[in-house]
Amino acid sequence: MKLIIQIPCLNEEESLPKTIADFPKKIAGIDQIEILIIDDGSKDNTSEVARRSGVHHIVRLTKSKGLARAFQTGLDASLKRGADIIVNTDADGQYKGEDIPRLVQPILEGKADIVIGNRDIENVQQFSWLKKRLQRLGTWVVRNVSGSNIADATTGFRAYNREAALRLNIISDYTYTLESIIQAEHKGLAIGNITIKTNEVTRPSRLFKSSFEYIKRSFVTIIRIYAMFNPFRLFMRLGWWAIFIGILIGCRFTYYYFLGQGGGKIQSLILAAVLFLSGLLLFVIGLVADLISANRRLAEDTLLRIKKIELMLKEKK
Repeated sequence: MKLIIQIPCLNEEESLPKTIADFPKKIAGIDQIEILIIDDGSKDNTSEVARRSGVHHIVRLTKSKGLARAFQTGLDASLKRGADIIVNTDADGQYKGEDIPRLVQPILEGKADIVIGNRDIENVQQFSWLKKRLQRLGTWVVRNVSGSNIADATTGFRAYNREAALRLNIISDYTYTLESIIQAEHKGLAIGNITIKTNEVTRPSRLFKSSFEYIKRSFVTIIRIYAMFNPFRLFMRLGWWAIFIGILIGCRFTYYYFLGQGGGKIQSLILAAVLFLSGLLLFVIGLVADLISANRRLAEDTLLRIKKIELMLKEKK
């Protein structure tokens, strides 16, 4: 049983050695522990520092492609290097290496495909009141969209078994945390949770410049992924709302028309017609999107088979 700990990095030469030194050297049930660094186009000496720190594998991207792409690159690289379990963690040392054995335990016991380390947000001293509220809001939205019971949707401290790593296909360029949960739930992967404690991180986040930017981009990601997996439901709901509002406005026009005041309410009649037609159009879009979604599922099944065949051929060599 091989465990690979992957770390997406962007200019992390200062924090990386301490983070790596904190990783466990042995874990019950694990035969090999290896470390993989994804250098996302760093401008400093991240790759060289990683090499001196004893990292087993380094994947260097010549240009920064974002956290989500770096994460997906890490999953693919770890699978090609024979990983049975993949742990993803941050290079800034926020997460404690001593929690890794607990993180992988549900996978070793066959109880989960993915295990998420919940940070117990309310008790993280370095998070401001606003950041805690935003974290809670984001988690609440993801739970309702995906139907999961996740307590911390934005944490990057996670473990994946081989099947989960093979099935996940991150399409976002921004962050993988929200998208991977929604994907996992819709693909029938079992998600487990453990509560962890974190180390204090003093440097600002390199993922976003402001809370507003993070909210905006995360909201777009959630809507995009939800529409990808539930297009029929999404467009049907929008269509029914458009028709319902159109009917209400139409009733309002009818009321004034029978009172003899319809001449001054033509705008309402036009708006009602536009909303009604828009609702019908959304129904058609929902049907087409649902057919496209079915093709996407077939394409993902084909991609999964190809990945498994590639791994099988690699293991035979």
